[in-house]
Amino acid sequence: MLQLLFSIERQTTRLALIGAILMLVVSVTLGFYQVLTRFVFDAPSTWSEVISRSTMIWCVFLGAAPGFRGGFMMSVEVIYKLVPGRRLAWVELLIASCCALVLIVLVYFGTLMTLRVQSQMLSGLGISISWAYAAMPVGAGFALLAVIARLAAQIKGQEPIGPVHEGDHA
Repeated sequence: MLQLLFSIERQTTRLALIGAILMLVVSVTLGFYQVLTRFVFDAPSTWSEVISRSTMIWCVFLGAAPGFRGGFMMSVEVIYKLVPGRRLAWVELLIASCCALVLIVLVYFGTLMTLRVQSQMLSGLGISISWAYAAMPVGAGFALLAVIARLAAQIKGQEPIGPVHEGDHA
């Protein structure tokens, strides 16, 4: 059962990372296009800024899952160096629990907000703004799965406690 969780989490985290990279590329490309049309051609695009902003929101929320999985968003290096080894597991559990709680709140209220704004449209596009808002519950869901899988792997002794460094396996 745990191996199934790890397998699903690996795939969703990989999907989230690829999605975050693609959204970043789209956002930067459209930002460059916006600058060109506004300042070089003196004919600003009406749609590129809206899509660029929306893809950046998706980039941030999708990028959270790989960040949580590697322990980069949950740890403070100083704490890991100051706390003795046995107590480190409790610190990790506390950090993971707090992160999971926040992510559950984001999934819940993000879903409610996404549903609430379905009738609103993105400026100049005629597309529901709920597509931009959906980044919150989707990204938080991926990140929640990553937090749970990371904690389970640490409890099983398959991963070290603390942030994953170069050469460590996630």
